[in-house]
Amino acid sequence: MDTTTMGANLAGRPAGWLGYALATTLLWGVWGAFAGLPTQYGFPETLVYVVWALTMVPPALVVLARAGWRVRRDARSVAYGLAIGLLGAGGQMVLFYAVKAGPTYLIFPLISLSPVITIALSFLFLRERTGWLGTAGIVLAICALPLFDYTPGQAAQSYGLWFVLALGVLAAWGLQAYFIKLANASMDAESIFFYMTASALLVVPVALAMTDFSQPINYGPSGPLLAAATQVLNAIGALTLVYAFRHGKALVVSPLVNAGAPLLTTVIGMALAATVPGGYKLAGIGLSLAAALLLALQPDDNGQA
Repeated sequence: MDTTTMGANLAGRPAGWLGYALATTLLWGVWGAFAGLPTQYGFPETLVYVVWALTMVPPALVVLARAGWRVRRDARSVAYGLAIGLLGAGGQMVLFYAVKAGPTYLIFPLISLSPVITIALSFLFLRERTGWLGTAGIVLAICALPLFDYTPGQAAQSYGLWFVLALGVLAAWGLQAYFIKLANASMDAESIFFYMTASALLVVPVALAMTDFSQPINYGPSGPLLAAATQVLNAIGALTLVYAFRHGKALVVSPLVNAGAPLLTTVIGMALAATVPGGYKLAGIGLSLAAALLLALQPDDNGQA
């Protein structure tokens, strides 16, 4: 994405929530297709997190500069901002432990259901509602989410520490999306993203402490540089997500983005590998396409789409 164009759009008249949601879907979909490459080339996931935290800084500086370097510093804004940032970063740290303790083929389908938390909280406490098209899209998206990472035929697993940790990640990321929407009612999006960036940087020492530096680490171009090239898509996607929540309903934005991004990732992976995925992923693709179409076609009662 052209960062100059992005900055101009953010500084000008706000676009509809759908534009920002689709931008996040595109950015995260491409990021998801290539995010695992640095790890495959010998660059640890914990250091990938460090690189991601650093890539949050440039887009934060861009939007803050266009906002006149104003950051809300009242107690409520600081609390919301740190809650949003630490829920996201903390969830990632917990995920590192979860995948070491349990099977990824069960952990990732479980945490993919985090939009359920966001939808429930937005429905109950923010009084958000949508029409029948939106409702059908939400249901299809929730059904599609676990299918992208589910691998059948694996050995039975006992539900131990990994299950508790996965539930913690699910809750953290679901709450994070809810608080992004909640915070947008009382503070500007630029301040929200500033605190997200600051929180990500605060957790960097934890990620470094979790890194096993006794093992060989690839510090070449296919390590940190490749991680930066992919993680900057993640960072900009986080920014456009904040704007999507600002202008749209959380119970619609969350399932659209969380179903659309894995869909695009899967399609890119299919194209690169010239293969056809299994039945579960194909079902996830079909359900995600239908969900995205229904959510996008649902009339916006605020007239912003």
